[in-house]
Amino acid sequence: MGRILADRLAPSLGQAIIVDNRAGAGGTLGADNVAKAAPDGYTLLLGTDASQATNVYLSKRFPYDPIKSFTPVAAVATNHIVLVVHPSFPARTVAELIQYAKSHPGKLSFGSSGPGSAHHLAGQLLNELAGIDMVHVAYKGGSPAMTDLLGGQLQVLFASLSTARPYLDSGKVRALGVISANRVKGLPQVPAIGESLPGYEINSWFAVFGPAGMPVSVVARMSNEINKVLTQPPVIELLEKNGLSPWISSPEDLAKRLKSELLTRERLVKAAGLEPE
Repeated sequence: MGRILADRLAPSLGQAIIVDNRAGAGGTLGADNVAKAAPDGYTLLLGTDASQATNVYLSKRFPYDPIKSFTPVAAVATNHIVLVVHPSFPARTVAELIQYAKSHPGKLSFGSSGPGSAHHLAGQLLNELAGIDMVHVAYKGGSPAMTDLLGGQLQVLFASLSTARPYLDSGKVRALGVISANRVKGLPQVPAIGESLPGYEINSWFAVFGPAGMPVSVVARMSNEINKVLTQPPVIELLEKNGLSPWISSPEDLAKRLKSELLTRERLVKAAGLEPE
């Protein structure tokens, strides 16, 4: 995602853009680096729902304040997550899955890419709203979780569309729903979970932030240029091929969304019984 933006922003900004991968702690290390940078617009963060929201509630000594330490610049994309099952699983809809879980309390498990991930919290939210008790099985990434689903060791999985797509196309797994508010363009036949479970919505996303105190004029220019990139047909096509959809917003809209996300993630992390480490 960072390279897609960098390659297309460089010509309009008239300078090269370096993508500096700072892996570690679910994006926290990279975000902390930007939080401590000069607020001149030359160092920006491609943040996620993990680095800017969920991780806050998973650490006792979090290095930055997701609101006070950053300047919201522009949303970029939503990462679609789908609820998939093995073809042998009896439920063919989310409603049927809920009924199955109620008929087999505590015996249905769901996998995720890791504790506290959007995939995990999507399952927690389904438990909460549907009044069921699926047991969470945390994996170290989406690929090993998918391997167990394909092998029948796991019954239900919340997976990124990019991970699930090859197996959906080949019929090796079946999609019951997407976790976003609306159906996904690339999976029009798969309903949003909220269609059968009112109030269900959780998102995984990318957005650009700068250090706190960036000049308003710089924020406005960067936001405008990023939004231009996200309207380019080749970019839209590239994102959709990777299970993403462009998300265009103003800095003000992104700031409001972040505050809302923090409240939601805090509640779900506590409900999932995750303790800060």
